[in-house]
Amino acid sequence: MYKQFKDECQKRVEVQNNEKIWKNTHDWMFKDENMWKYSYNFEWLGRPIIQYPQDIVAFQELVWNVKPDLIIETGIAHGGSLILSASMLLMLEYTEALNTQSIIDPKSPKKMVLGIDIDVRGHNRKAIEEHPLSNRIKMIEGSSIDKNIVNQVYEYSKDFKRILLCLDSNHTHQHVLEELKLYTNLVSVGSYCIVFDTIVEHMPDEACTERPWGKGNNPKTAVHEFLKENDSFEIDKNIQNKLLITVALDGYLKRIK
Repeated sequence: MYKQFKDECQKRVEVQNNEKIWKNTHDWMFKDENMWKYSYNFEWLGRPIIQYPQDIVAFQELVWNVKPDLIIETGIAHGGSLILSASMLLMLEYTEALNTQSIIDPKSPKKMVLGIDIDVRGHNRKAIEEHPLSNRIKMIEGSSIDKNIVNQVYEYSKDFKRILLCLDSNHTHQHVLEELKLYTNLVSVGSYCIVFDTIVEHMPDEACTERPWGKGNNPKTAVHEFLKENDSFEIDKNIQNKLLITVALDGYLKRIK
């Protein structure tokens, strides 16, 4: 029955994959969402997450299917995304313990989240460190493309076997492209690199006047340039076709080899 249900879902997703449906659902995003800051209205377990609910659900599905033991995130902000990752990893560890009839040691988690941000503000750091899931989170402060920071990330990652990567820091083309070149080697085959805010390429010019990124200079342009020279990843179009509303158009990259 579950397979039949999934097959029916896939057929609906395939029907949704057309320009008219995509345009209708995203017109609202382009015209109204930026003004109202819709994505700022949500929290995950008490911390602001600044993501669309649709992308949160997609992330949950990916983590459950990939079952990573390390999630690396560039960009921390209020920490909601770190808490989301930590909660999913705790759930994975709990279900694995049930299946093996083992015991979880809350002081020694096996699955971790690593967050990198150029400026982890004091009040956010305090709130993250005081959160019940903080023991699953390690934070590194500094630019994600700084050589010293990159070395720290690789050193920390060496003991983990299955890694998922999320890029959500500086959204300029060059910065994201550099992150892709520096960190995607860490992504396990079958896992994902999620590049957020590729939607910038489709936003009106006035939406990015106070930012150094915009049309022609954003995560989506970086993704497409990266893929021209890297055949280890492919865009999982099925995810965005299912979501319809997402900030990560062409940003769900699956490692295939």
